[in-house]
Amino acid sequence: MIERADTRSVVPDAPPALPKMELRGVSKKFQTRRGEVVALTECDLAIQKAEFVTVVGPSGCGKSTLMMIAAGLTEPSTGDILVDGRPAGAPGPKRSVVFQRFALFPSETAAQNIEFGLRVAGIDKAERETRVQEQLALMGLEQFRHAYPSELSGGMQQRVAIARALVVRPEILLMDEPFGALDAQTRTVLQEEVSRLRRQMNYTVLFITHSVEEAVYLGDRVVVMSRRPGRIKAEIAIPRDAAWRGREIEDAGNHRDFNEVRRHIWELVRSEIVRE
Repeated sequence: MIERADTRSVVPDAPPALPKMELRGVSKKFQTRRGEVVALTECDLAIQKAEFVTVVGPSGCGKSTLMMIAAGLTEPSTGDILVDGRPAGAPGPKRSVVFQRFALFPSETAAQNIEFGLRVAGIDKAERETRVQEQLALMGLEQFRHAYPSELSGGMQQRVAIARALVVRPEILLMDEPFGALDAQTRTVLQEEVSRLRRQMNYTVLFITHSVEEAVYLGDRVVVMSRRPGRIKAEIAIPRDAAWRGREIEDAGNHRDFNEVRRHIWELVRSEIVRE
């Protein structure tokens, strides 16, 4: 007897999602008085929409150079930077940057600093005020709207810098060791604030840090870079439903799974620091 063929339709696998940002074959060389320095070599990195990617590695491995290239602030020697599959081009409102140093305008108030990008973009006054007020509330800065940077603590200044980056409603947020200049207590508070914001707002983030603990606490994926010339050594995915998600960092640090991931990533970084 001839069996009838199975005529049930087969649903093909969905195509992979187009990365929100992609770095393809990115290398960077600098000319110095001592000759050519290769900072990055053949780096490939794809970041999906609403993904929080953290980058760690030994000092001098090119982490910040990678971020500057992703932001469009530095040209790669080779390679391409794509946003939604198209060349990213010059810096613009799609990509906002938060630096380690707050870079606030000293003669402008917190509200005026936050408003700056909106003024440049030509947003009308009423809309600017609405957005600035939203950011002041989101970052707990409402009572400091008229304060100047010199009147604010380091943590408050960095809150203003983050609000200034977010107020333009970027599609991608790039953060270069944003808590590196802060004391340990303030850093912990802002780590928890950024964790809250990412759960609330679902930003696409590339976050550079020296801290393995910070990378694990914040990231959906941790990228480990090799020593110079920097390359992508490893990528470690962290489930969004990990048991420590949403906890204060001290509680997260007491969780066994958190510490296992942290130890694994630290060993990857450490092996780059100590190798000949």
